Amino acid sequence: MVKLNWLVVLGLFLVALRPSFAGERAQIVGVWKLVSWEREVQATGARLSIMGKNPTGYLIFTPEGRMVQIVTAEGRKAPNTDKERAALLDSMVAFTGMYRLEGDRYITKFDVAWHPARVGAEVVSSFRFEGTRLHVIGDWTPGTTAAKTGTMGRTITTWERAK
Repeated sequence: MVKLNWLVVLGLFLVALRPSFAGERAQIVGVWKLVSWEREVQATGARLSIMGKNPTGYLIFTPEGRMVQIVTAEGRKAPNTDKERAALLDSMVAFTGMYRLEGDRYITKFDVAWHPARVGAEVVSSFRFEGTRLHVIGDWTPGTTAAKTGTMGRTITTWERAK
């Protein structure tokens, strides 16, 4: 009988909790335009604008659970040499995967990424809403571009709901 009571309490708790998850999913679904992008260095707390002061990008969450993100640094120019073409990889971030929500965090399992080491990874980001803005803080990860390879850091981004 005690087990049945606990099961009823757990069931009621999950029913009460479910609408908030549904609300978060409904709120995060859509197209978001990048406002700001910083990388915080774990060892020093320094915040770097490694994509420049005015990077461009979009973040898309679908109702089916897919997330797509692409960000490019400010000042990118069409390349003329192989070296310039290779350098363009250090001035962008792009990936997609299936996401799930857990409270104030979304977890994305990358199935395509600009950097092969990221494919298959589960990446955790915390988020909060402020009006029409979405603020995202990534978990600590080693850097993957030449400018920050191996340096532990996290991204701090702000997005505006696209119109």
